[in-house]
Amino acid sequence: MPEMSLQDRYAPQSVCFGCGPANDRGLRIKSRVEGGELVCDWMPQPYHHAFDGILNGGITGTILDCHSNWTAVHSLMERDRTELPPPTVTADFTIKMLRPTPMDAPLHLRARVVELAGERVVVEATLEADAKLRATFRGTFIAVKEGHPAYARWR
Repeated sequence: MPEMSLQDRYAPQSVCFGCGPANDRGLRIKSRVEGGELVCDWMPQPYHHAFDGILNGGITGTILDCHSNWTAVHSLMERDRTELPPPTVTADFTIKMLRPTPMDAPLHLRARVVELAGERVVVEATLEADAKLRATFRGTFIAVKEGHPAYARWR
């Protein structure tokens, strides 16, 4: 049996468009730990097109952002030895689209932490399809405090 995704384990009620298990119209990515990285395999649907046969760039950004956010969450949980995920938000991200991403093959995402300081985590990620690198990502994620609108996002 495959390992339960971090989203299903820690945030089953989340309605996030990219990663929320409870969002029936969302993308519902599933991130899992593999060594020192998080990985995700995801299959685009016909309504995710930019044009015939090619994935929409906004969808590319969403899945990389959400997957990388869970990478930040996981790293904070490990560092702080906590059982509950800290509420985090995206501070910034940059994506480089290297080549078109096909719609007829599973996409493979891989992310790792490159900086971890206090409540700030920087993550780098990649998106591959058909064994070719399609996009790279670098983002900054911040753990938020009580009073922030995202504070209760996982609870």
